[in-house]
Amino acid sequence: MEYFLNELQDTVKKMARTIAKERVLPARATLDEKEEFPWDIMKDLADTDLFRVFVPEKYGGLGGGCLDLCLVIEELSRACAGVAVSYAGSSLGTFHLIKYGDEEQKQKYLPDIASGKKLAAFAVTEADAGSDIGNIQTTATRTDTGYIINGTKQFITNGGEAELYTVIALTNKAKGARGASAFLVEKDTPGFSFGRKEKKMGIRTSATRELVFEDCHIPAENLIGREGMGFIMTIKMFDNTRPGIAAQALGIAQGALEAATDYARERIQFGHPIISSQAVQHMLANMAIDVEVARAIVYATARTIDSGAKDFSKESAIAKVFASEAAMRVTTDAVQIFGGVGYMRDYPIEKMMRDAKITQIYEGANQVLRNAIASELRKGKAA
Repeated sequence: MEYFLNELQDTVKKMARTIAKERVLPARATLDEKEEFPWDIMKDLADTDLFRVFVPEKYGGLGGGCLDLCLVIEELSRACAGVAVSYAGSSLGTFHLIKYGDEEQKQKYLPDIASGKKLAAFAVTEADAGSDIGNIQTTATRTDTGYIINGTKQFITNGGEAELYTVIALTNKAKGARGASAFLVEKDTPGFSFGRKEKKMGIRTSATRELVFEDCHIPAENLIGREGMGFIMTIKMFDNTRPGIAAQALGIAQGALEAATDYARERIQFGHPIISSQAVQHMLANMAIDVEVARAIVYATARTIDSGAKDFSKESAIAKVFASEAAMRVTTDAVQIFGGVGYMRDYPIEKMMRDAKITQIYEGANQVLRNAIASELRKGKAA
């Protein structure tokens, strides 16, 4: 379909596709097998200015919107979702700073993030606070000179690799979620350390670690916005960033569809390519439908956000739920089309299936997001 991309969008999409083909594809199997963080590819993305996409022009960025970012994530995910989430994780870690940070904070950190010199990460999840982010226990106690942070964060994308972390912690525990605040924490801050790198089913080249805060002192100026605003900032952030997860799922599905179609043309059984079988044709057709519908809703949601709309929580959740479940359907059918070899790690399809699963889980499990969608419908927001 024609989506009438503007010049910047067309450029970043083509650039991301080039890097995906020339740099990511040849390395993805090794990166997945060794679970290595893709620093060389992050440098390529920095050298081609793709980290500038999500940063305002005033701070060295390109000033792109949600759709621009989704285009990059989609193209990278066609080759390797682990590489894509390592890139996208930096935008996630920068959101609070861009939207709510003061001028001094933005001038200090955003130029290095835009240039790709430093990666960012976002930390809210804890052992007892997954989809229920209001149940966080990490605290930030006010002192005469700043805050003392104590607690742990779990499953943090880019953990240990990023130089800057946006951390959500309680400044007033008695208020629960309304007592949460957002802080900027630099990697080498005393009292801030990392747990082991998690061994994951999918997106294995990305780094996922526990963050540990033990009497970690940060200056008062590292507070983003006002005390008590951390929870609402985070809710608004997820509304803005869930289309990025949907774009990741979309890219995985697109890559799986292409691989399955190519294989079905080449694989000969009973004297004919298996694509001549109506059963396989129908599977491919259903996969193509899922991909095209997912793309339509992801792009439409991203454009709604970029238009300046005030309320798009339901649309954002729908895009993430549909695209992630489409990715699981498409990758599962792709493995089936590949047959026995699709189950083997010598082929990329089993990796795509493993990678797709996480898109149904992070940034809000799909079951929780269905509750959110239903809640909006109860309020009368059906259209």
